[in-house]
Amino acid sequence: MILELDKDLTPEGRADLIRKLKAKRCDCRELPPTEVERIGILGKPGVEEDELRRMPGVAKVVRVKTPYKLVGREMHPQDTRVRVGDVVIGGENIAVVAGPCAVESLEQTLTIAREVKKAGAALFRGGAFKPRTSPYSFQGMEEQGLKILAEVREALGIRVVTEMTSPSQADLMMKYIDVVQIGARNMQNFELLKCAGRMGKPVLLKRGLAGTIEEWLMSAEYILAEGNSQVVLCERGIRTFEPYTRNTLDLSAIPVLKKLTHLPIVVDPSHATGMREKVSPMARAAVAAGADGLMIEVHHDPEHALSDGPQSLYPHQFRQLMRDIYVIAPVIGKQLDFAHLDRVQLIERKRRTGTARRRAAFVGRIGTFSHKACLQYFGDAAEAVPMPTFQSIFEAVKTGAVDNGIVPLENSLSGSIHENYDLLREYDLRIIGEIKIRILHNLLARPGTELAAVKRVLSHPQAFEQCRQFLEQHSWELVAVSDTAGAAERVSGSENIGDAAIANIAAAEAYGLTVIAEGIETNPRNYTRFVVVGREAIEPRQAAKTSLICSARNEPGALFAILRVFADNQINMIKLESRPIPGEPWKYMFYIDLETDLESPELAAVRKEITDRSEYLKILGCY
Repeated sequence: MILELDKDLTPEGRADLIRKLKAKRCDCRELPPTEVERIGILGKPGVEEDELRRMPGVAKVVRVKTPYKLVGREMHPQDTRVRVGDVVIGGENIAVVAGPCAVESLEQTLTIAREVKKAGAALFRGGAFKPRTSPYSFQGMEEQGLKILAEVREALGIRVVTEMTSPSQADLMMKYIDVVQIGARNMQNFELLKCAGRMGKPVLLKRGLAGTIEEWLMSAEYILAEGNSQVVLCERGIRTFEPYTRNTLDLSAIPVLKKLTHLPIVVDPSHATGMREKVSPMARAAVAAGADGLMIEVHHDPEHALSDGPQSLYPHQFRQLMRDIYVIAPVIGKQLDFAHLDRVQLIERKRRTGTARRRAAFVGRIGTFSHKACLQYFGDAAEAVPMPTFQSIFEAVKTGAVDNGIVPLENSLSGSIHENYDLLREYDLRIIGEIKIRILHNLLARPGTELAAVKRVLSHPQAFEQCRQFLEQHSWELVAVSDTAGAAERVSGSENIGDAAIANIAAAEAYGLTVIAEGIETNPRNYTRFVVVGREAIEPRQAAKTSLICSARNEPGALFAILRVFADNQINMIKLESRPIPGEPWKYMFYIDLETDLESPELAAVRKEITDRSEYLKILGCY
């Protein structure tokens, strides 16, 4: 059960309450705070419920209805993010675990690890202990296999995942491995689960061959009950009467689990299908269904693999799958950023050398799309700092108050945000990266509000414009505010039951609102492109894109002469837009985006030719 505490309870009073509960044989657990502070009690308490209610400092006693207490959302409503080194599972990025079914040799393992890391995998998998159906099948290289995995981690800087099959292997796992996998056959090996919980390492728990969702969650409860909350659930297919594929992949489990538990979920389509040609379609479907990550088997020579070759992707197939996921992920509000891990690792290395934690500014407040873009680009590697205006962001980056700023540059429906182009021209800062966010609008209100009760809607003017078709169906008063999250905050504090806000899901969660109408944007192809600005690049890597501003001389064919330089040098131009020059009527600047690194030494002559043909030229960034 859950004890909700009095709001005026002092820390000393809380500590005294916990002492009294423990004296009565109550297993007390700290719970993440919500609107009130809470204490969880597991098992059968040594005191009656009425006595708990009468204890000083207890405001309310709430019974937990599910048999899984720590795993469920009643005790832990916020999503858990499992950290493995610099990799976060359950965050804004799709985490992909890839590698061979079994470690066969150092050469084989390193070859595959290089391939999957280069393609964007965040973690490397490989089996050293292999529980097989037949005792005569390859059983794994055991400790030698673990040593090879450790060598891969040291050589390539990628964290490793492998299966533990017995509590007797715990010391070896602690020595060599970053993530402990509990296989499908051991989902209900309770002694093994308790051992994994005591180890404290992140655990990837696979669903059993015939395990129900509740049984699976109860297995996870064993691990959390030992004090380890770093658990990732892995759906890998269940056994049904259909023999065509190896197992039946239960994708419906993903949305079910998202409602029942706070733990992140990854999907293993390799073991689910057992067929190479079926792995990629099911992986794409898993991401679309809301999975936080994937586990994919990859082998450079699957015909000669010692284990599960027929279901292993070739490296080129894995690369194509990663590109597909890159396209799909933004549709469900996540991303697959190929450079994210390298960027985070570089930032963390700088911090370990004494540099202060990086700070990145965004406009508005917690829960805006700008805040989401900041989280997706930097993850936990930078502190997200809210700022009131776009200009305040540029000023803060200029003065060094923050390291970076993230600002919207254009929307797929409403076009460019010209204020930020003007600020890029005015300030001596650089575009060092970009990220695209799908804009999903929802109508939010206080819990219990019905759509028919809404009288007034608050949001940013741009959100009103993007939801015009939905709004025209109702005779509501529209109130413009500075940002969508601010609208949600005002509605949460309003005493008027008829108030609602247009904002995203994150704002609803941040301010305790419920969604009464979802996906209300007129056009579902609504994306905003954000750019990251800074005084210098974070990571030394070859740029794929250049943004610049230029003006042409006032003579016939002047703009054509500039554009012809790009055509003559086979440089693809992907954006051209004109903008009036402030203070100079009827004179225009041109925004241009190119698919090239215009500052590379190889393009020095091209750069000079553009400069010579332009009246004004400023390269905003190569990224």
